[in-house]
Amino acid sequence: MPYATNAHLPPSVRRSLPEHAQDIYREAFNQAFAAHEGDPRQEAASHRIAWGAVKRSYVKTSEGWVVPS
Repeated sequence: MPYATNAHLPPSVRRSLPEHAQDIYREAFNQAFAAHEGDPRQEAASHRIAWGAVKRSYVKTSEGWVVPS
């Protein structure tokens, strides 16, 4: 199901990502969810696509998810 706000994202996403990365995740998920309507793997695919979008702007370090310098 699409997420109306970052507060509706899965707890694991909210805990691990900074606010801007959550925005990226939510927007990518919602777009992918709409694009994959009717696909039985719609939700799983949307989560994978959303993580991919985050990984294009952020990298995971020992400090957490950060914008690369």
